[in-house]
Amino acid sequence: MVKQQLFFMRKQIHILLLALSVLSSVNSLAQKTDSVFHKAPAPLFRDPIYDGAADPVLVWNKIEKNWWMFYSARRANMPTQDVAAYYGTRIGVASSSNHGQTWLFRGYLDLEFEKGMNTFWAPDIIYHNNEYHMFVVYIKGVRNHWGGPSQIVHFTSKDLWDWKYDQPLKLSSDKVIDATIYKKPDGRFRIWYKDETRGSVTMMSESSDLKNWETAREPAIGGKAHEGPKVFRYKDYYWMLTDEWQGMRLYRSTDLEHWDKQGLLLDKPSKREDDTPSGAHGDVVVVGDKAYIFYFTHPGRKIHGETKPDPDGQWFHTNHRTSIQVAPLKFVNGTLEATRDEPFDFHLPDMD
Repeated sequence: MVKQQLFFMRKQIHILLLALSVLSSVNSLAQKTDSVFHKAPAPLFRDPIYDGAADPVLVWNKIEKNWWMFYSARRANMPTQDVAAYYGTRIGVASSSNHGQTWLFRGYLDLEFEKGMNTFWAPDIIYHNNEYHMFVVYIKGVRNHWGGPSQIVHFTSKDLWDWKYDQPLKLSSDKVIDATIYKKPDGRFRIWYKDETRGSVTMMSESSDLKNWETAREPAIGGKAHEGPKVFRYKDYYWMLTDEWQGMRLYRSTDLEHWDKQGLLLDKPSKREDDTPSGAHGDVVVVGDKAYIFYFTHPGRKIHGETKPDPDGQWFHTNHRTSIQVAPLKFVNGTLEATRDEPFDFHLPDMD
């Protein structure tokens, strides 16, 4: 009887030790998985058709359960007169199913709601009332040179691929571009955008239903010309980025009303591939205690706004090609920094 009890006792001890060993291995594996370093690709993405991806915005696709990137698809590899390659553009789409490590080009959105070939730039997208809302620049036709009326128009979608045209927004003028949308704590929405009739500064309008907008009389951000505002919340502050064509200017706010000017981000060249000369018009994704800035570059240029003389068109692709990049945002001494030459962990988690 004693021998039998000892046998069962030893067997139970063996099973317990085996279970503890398995549990220890699982915990060790989990810790190892958690500590895996995810290096950010550089460049993050290039449009495989026209090589002119710019003005990126990222959205979690609730149906496909992956990340989608939308961007202005300039025709950088098709020589044209002056800036015609920047008109007649569609919105490109790429998706990532491995947390941002690789991006699959999916095609271009069909947003046409008027006859002919028209121009779409710089989308911003939010999710509200069980559908996606896109606010995108619309310009009728194709132009050889900068100019002409421009509107911000509203589309809705259930799946991020099929979009229904709603209406143009009645804002501060008929020459507005580059919308950024943010839902305030009181449930109302604000849209900031560039108004070229005011000297290319940032104006602001507010709405309770995303259809009817009331515009503030004074600019939200005045002074030096700029474009591409982006508003987000991080580390208990509201932040706005604007593109000054020599990097992005940072502003900080506690109330979305008063904006304190900070320094420039991404104004210096990076050592990474295609990450020069500076970062332009981008998006920010905040995930937990981390924030990433997505932006585009003109790697063939020494200065963002200057191109090489090109009377024969041989430098057109070099002059106009663009790449999408990503960098970390770090909260340091009450402001934000973006140091992309230092190694950083890049991981876009599942959001559902």
